Amino acid sequence: MADTKETLEEHETSTDNTEDANHDPQFEPIVSLPEQEIRTLEEDEEEMFKMRAKLFRFASENDPPEWKERGTGDVKLLKHREKGTIRLLMRRDKTLKICANHYVTPSMELKPNAGSDRAWVWNTYADYADEAPKPELLAIRFLNAENAQKFKAKFEECKNEIKGNESKEETKNDSADKVAEKLEDLSVKDKVQEKEVDTKQDKQEKEVDTKQENEEKQ
Repeated sequence: MADTKETLEEHETSTDNTEDANHDPQFEPIVSLPEQEIRTLEEDEEEMFKMRAKLFRFASENDPPEWKERGTGDVKLLKHREKGTIRLLMRRDKTLKICANHYVTPSMELKPNAGSDRAWVWNTYADYADEAPKPELLAIRFLNAENAQKFKAKFEECKNEIKGNESKEETKNDSADKVAEKLEDLSVKDKVQEKEVDTKQDKQEKEVDTKQENEEKQ
């Protein structure tokens, strides 16, 4: 009898443990928050280059002026798929806050920073890191010289591509201007011809009127 009682207790204990293991409580959320799509404005761009680096800006407003660290993260070169423009974009690690955001132009020139083989300095007339565009003197430092050279090579490639696009656009505009000039010349010629025709018709009408007058007098 004692054995039976012990067996029942073991069975109940085993059953309780199994139920505890299989118990999976579900709690419905009090407030339902719909998922929202967050756009980074990079969706329409092609990533041409990406590498980790550290960015600095020259704080000319300080007394004395000095280099200030702006952030560490991935620097990117992004090409817009429709417009063909290329911009440099850099976000800080973790916070993803923008610390550099400007278009690449053919006039930009990367220069060595204080003789370092892993850092570059350049000017931009309109950096949008703080939303409002403003000129900045920026410096970027990479892990090693090899990475710095890869950045420079791709940066120069982007400059040449932008320059080529501008040349094509200028050629296109020149062609459009030539077509407009040709149409204008044709329009002027047409007006001259119309005037000549009108003059000729007026002359013929006058001759007819004169002839009729003469005939009436006779």
